[in-house]
Amino acid sequence: MATATIGGRPPLPPFTRESAIHKVRLAEDGWNTRDPGKVALAYAIDSRWRNRSEFINGRQDIIAFLSRKWAKELDYRLIKEMWAFTGNRIAVRFAYEWHDDSGHWYRSYGNENWEFNADGLMAARFASINDLPILESERKYHWVLGRRPDDHPGLGDLGL
Repeated sequence: MATATIGGRPPLPPFTRESAIHKVRLAEDGWNTRDPGKVALAYAIDSRWRNRSEFINGRQDIIAFLSRKWAKELDYRLIKEMWAFTGNRIAVRFAYEWHDDSGHWYRSYGNENWEFNADGLMAARFASINDLPILESERKYHWVLGRRPDDHPGLGDLGL
């Protein structure tokens, strides 16, 4: 299967089951870098987002949003899972764990709907997210910060 490149950004729509799953994993890997500039390259220059109750338009707003997010959500670790796909759209469910600067831990659950342009860049992202306070002892994500290891359980395996 093709790997992500800045030029063509494979996989491209229309998606197959395999290419949609691969696209979701590439997105997960990107977000787990917590590098706003790198992550923003996966989005069209004029990408439109709704993240919770915030409306974000364009790459510069995406970079600013992600910078604020990861300054607040410390030790962020994310797992995404493809839920459904068709043509140039993918629906995703996800959960991530993080703590605030007071040491309070959370697991945030959500769903995203993605729409891609012909170049494989995300043109629209609509995310609904809920935060659940958890004890540090209830954490399920313990890998070293960065990419989730291939042998780490996914959401279904973890009962999430």
